Order: sequence, then structure tokens, then C-alpha cells
Amino acid sequence: MSRVTLAQWQMLAAVIDHGGFARAAEVVHKSPSTLNHAVHKLEEQLGVAVLEPVGRQVRLTEAGEMLLRRARQLIESAASLEEVANRLSEGLEAEIVLAIDQIFPPDALAQALATFSEAFPYVRVQLHETVLNGGIEMLHDASADLVVSALSAQGFLGEPLVTINFIAVAHPDHPLHRLARKLDLRDLEQHRQLVVRDSALRQSMDAGWLKAEQRWTLSHLESSIDMLERGLGFAWIPETRISEALEKGHLVALPLIAGGIREAPIQLIFRDRDRAGPATHAMASALKDAVKQCHVDSSFDKVE
Repeated sequence: MSRVTLAQWQMLAAVIDHGGFARAAEVVHKSPSTLNHAVHKLEEQLGVAVLEPVGRQVRLTEAGEMLLRRARQLIESAASLEEVANRLSEGLEAEIVLAIDQIFPPDALAQALATFSEAFPYVRVQLHETVLNGGIEMLHDASADLVVSALSAQGFLGEPLVTINFIAVAHPDHPLHRLARKLDLRDLEQHRQLVVRDSALRQSMDAGWLKAEQRWTLSHLESSIDMLERGLGFAWIPETRISEALEKGHLVALPLIAGGIREAPIQLIFRDRDRAGPATHAMASALKDAVKQCHVDSSFDKVE
């Protein structure tokens, strides 16, 4: 057990912060003699002088400066702990679990998390980056509080969040581009398609696969984009993920007769809106605001 109490450290800090025992006593609503006794008791318990007189004032000794610097960390931690306890007593969640489909714009996600962190710095966030049925499966397993998915979930009501455009792309030197004409399904079937693996464990699906003879299945969109930029296949990729690559010419849209652009409406789904705590609702609001502020695409107005 610590010999020195947190209150003693707080009183020492008050004496230093307010320039002496008299002024500190007024601020913390204690008598000067109480503060004086607390500090002298602290020195006795530690066996170290923390204050030294300078005329009618006092100042920290060299040892006192080091000890108070460490003690302030304890004081701040204690204040934070009390704030967390107060929030929990008001029904604030200690942790929220998010399942966000990888096609959700990364800039909007980062902004939403930053906004949430400012308002709820002590709430832990578990972020699962899912694909296809992965988030829906977590919803049915009651293992996610909030899900962002392009798929509907039976038994749950989602609200429109944003529509993402998928573009069929390949490296500019890919054989499909060298055909120099409009492409159809038969052209695509003769080349390797890159698809991202469904993260669901039980009911996975192959959305977007054209039954091409060659297929590479990857676990993350970033891996697919890297392979595309190396000229190793073609794929449909969210425009928000490859806007820079398209602008720089690292990737080029395939000139398909039809289906070169696909739309994926994304929904925001609560596991249980009525029972969701304030942090979960705040995260949902942060996601919706971030999509608007990031101007993800012109389709948002259609689904708002």
C-alpha cells in the first residue's frame, strides 16, 4: 500500500500551482494549516524534502520537482478514471464493436473515428473490416453493435448511408487494354479476375465473379489494388479506393460494352437501435456526417 495518498499529492500541486499555502487554501477550500500539515506529512513519509522556503514563499526542491512531475500523472489518471466511472454510471458503453465493409470510403471512416474519439476518448473501439456477408454474419451472431454493409440483413432495418461506384479496371499495359476495342463478357472470361474473399465463416458468397477460368481470391482490397497495379489481373474496385491511381494512370477503366460501373448502396445497421448506448448512436452519427463532409460521391443525395 502506498504511504502517501492522492489527496496529499493534490494539495502539494495546489500549493505550487497557486503560489503558496494561503491562495491554494482559498481555491481548494481547505485551511492553510491543513495544506501545511498534509505537505509536511508527505515529506515525513517519503523521507525527502519537497519544499524549501524562499523569503515568505516556498518553492519545490529539485527532488520535489521530479516527484510532483510524476505525481501529476497520477492526479490526471485519477481524474480520468472518475470521468470514465461517471460515464459508465450514465449508461455509456465501455466498448463498441463495428463491422465496416472494406468498400466503405477510408477517408470517411478515419474522419468518423477521429470525431468519435474526441467526444468519447475512453470508449474502446473494435473495428472489423469485413467483406460481403462478414458484417451481416456478425450482426446475426450479435457480435457487432453497428454494421456498415452493402448487403441487406434479414430481420434488421438498415438506413441508406452512401452509394459506392465500382469500376472495372486493369493496368494500362494489361492485354485487355491492348485489344483497343469495346470489351464483352467473353473477353473478360479469358483473363484473370481478382476477387476479394467473403469474410463470413458460414455463408460466404462470390459476388461479382464472372466465372473466369483464372481467378485469384484475396483477403483485402488493398492486396487486390496492389496486384492490379502490377498488371496481374482485372477487377471491379470502389472508385474511392483508386481515384489517385486512375488520375495518375496507374490503373485504367476497362472499356466494357456494359457493366463497367456498378453501384453498391451501403446501409448502416444497428444490432438493436433501442438498446444501443450513447456511444453507439454517436458513432452512427459520426459515420453519416463523415460521408457528407467527405463528399464521397454524387450518389449520396439520392439515398440520403
